[in-house]
Amino acid sequence: MKRPRNVLLALGWYDHRLLQGIATYASEHRWHLASHSIIHEKVIPQGWDGDGILAWLGAGDDLAEFVRQADKPTVDFSLRRRDMPFAHVVQDHAKTGELVAEHFIERGMTRFGFFSDTENWSQVERGQAFAAALVKRGLACEPLRWTGAKAGKAKDEWQRRRAWLITRLKEAPKPFAVFAANGTLAVELRELCEEAGLHVPTQVAIVGIDDYLLSVGAIKKYVSGVDTNLEEQGYRGAELLDRLMRGEPTPPEPIRIQPAGVITRMSSDILATGHDGVIRALHHITDAFAGPLGVKELAAIAHMSERGLRQAFVKHVGCTPGDRLRTVRIDSAKRLLAGSSEKIEAIAHRCGYPNLNSFFAAFRRTENMTPAEYRRIMRFRS
Repeated sequence: MKRPRNVLLALGWYDHRLLQGIATYASEHRWHLASHSIIHEKVIPQGWDGDGILAWLGAGDDLAEFVRQADKPTVDFSLRRRDMPFAHVVQDHAKTGELVAEHFIERGMTRFGFFSDTENWSQVERGQAFAAALVKRGLACEPLRWTGAKAGKAKDEWQRRRAWLITRLKEAPKPFAVFAANGTLAVELRELCEEAGLHVPTQVAIVGIDDYLLSVGAIKKYVSGVDTNLEEQGYRGAELLDRLMRGEPTPPEPIRIQPAGVITRMSSDILATGHDGVIRALHHITDAFAGPLGVKELAAIAHMSERGLRQAFVKHVGCTPGDRLRTVRIDSAKRLLAGSSEKIEAIAHRCGYPNLNSFFAAFRRTENMTPAEYRRIMRFRS
């Protein structure tokens, strides 16, 4: 039998989904992956000798220099070091920015910001594409980037940065739609809005990147994020390396992997409207959907009659208040079913259903399956 390929994973940064894509291809083609010293211990594997390298050469000059000197067919998942003579398989950050712009515009948003914290090439590409997509529609984007002291130069840097961002968020015209350059920043935005008393999503709508940090906080914070298709990036990178190890030439341009789409969670699940009563009712649905809530209470919150509120919702939101409440409850239940191991009965109560029967009936009517079936399907996909 032919000797299995020996491939080194020299990943200065990684996500488990990227590794899953690589592992899938490696399993299909009987590769041996040399990975432990890089992924877990961050130790350069001096003396390694194999067939090819899959790298993520961001920070860390020592790792980049090791990969260069190894002189093996190499695919880099980053463009941080464009000058190195490697093939590149990278995320299509420009398409990500365009997707987020479309997501906000479809919801009627007209005021936008881009929140970033570095001149990293990926953040720059996302921000530029987001702003360009808005300009095509005659809209503008406000940059939100802290330009205070450099990291580590001031003891109160963290507090000053957060205070600055809260001020910018409060001063921004509402509703305000913010694209955060990564998942960590999106979760921070959500927390600062809570601290500032700004309602998410009716006053500030947020979309970030659904990276490994965001996925931890998203169940609690309900932050929308772009699925950047990391599994596909890992698989396509391994596929390209296989071709390089067979002697094919290095592609002259990076291969870009398009995002899978925007995962809509509560932080951007809103339609912009100028109707004060509808806004008050939407606020209350977002905050109180887990309790006993009906149209009568929503009408009182909106300072309107029940009939007037229904008519205003149909005009400005495209559905009745009851429909909106059911959507929010079912969407919350779907997130918990897919992302937690809570018992279904507990999820039903957390999402505003008094008993299992009412929850099962509402879920089946909306999703054409039971909550248990939905959970099994989502776990199989992950």
